Amino acid sequence: MITPAYCQLLARYSRWMNERTFALLGRMDDAERKRDRGAFFGSIHRTLNHVLWADGTWLGRFTGAPFGVPAYGADLTSAFDDLAARREAMDRRIAEWAGQVDAAWLDGPLDYRASSDGRRRILPAWIAAVHLFQHATHHRAQVGTMMKQAGVDPGTTDLPFLPDVVRVVP
Repeated sequence: MITPAYCQLLARYSRWMNERTFALLGRMDDAERKRDRGAFFGSIHRTLNHVLWADGTWLGRFTGAPFGVPAYGADLTSAFDDLAARREAMDRRIAEWAGQVDAAWLDGPLDYRASSDGRRRILPAWIAAVHLFQHATHHRAQVGTMMKQAGVDPGTTDLPFLPDVVRVVP
């Protein structure tokens, strides 16, 4: 099982990575962000839309406040500035949730209906929390690859480089 501290750390990491990624992508041409690069969701823009959709869907399940958005696979927005603003707001919501989650919730079951097939599923809540963060990391890695293909270096993405996590000594 994981701890609330794990959720808080990964919420910080996700926010840090999203801020860095969106800052770099903001310098790219919109057509390049939306160019189909053969990834699962095609483009950088569509992949980031999917991550935002999934984060909202999972967070809605965690908090009991459903994320009323289009169905799986539908883009939330076509405008990059809007996507960036929504990402920032979602990262704040995830950080708030992580700051309030407790061990009892993580140890309990999560009962929900899957967006993909409408079937009811029950799993340990801590596994769903791990998935929230793992899913975003997985797709950010795809975005990093697509950025490199477009000539934009995403930089270091490893968790130990999150500010204030590791102390570098001479």
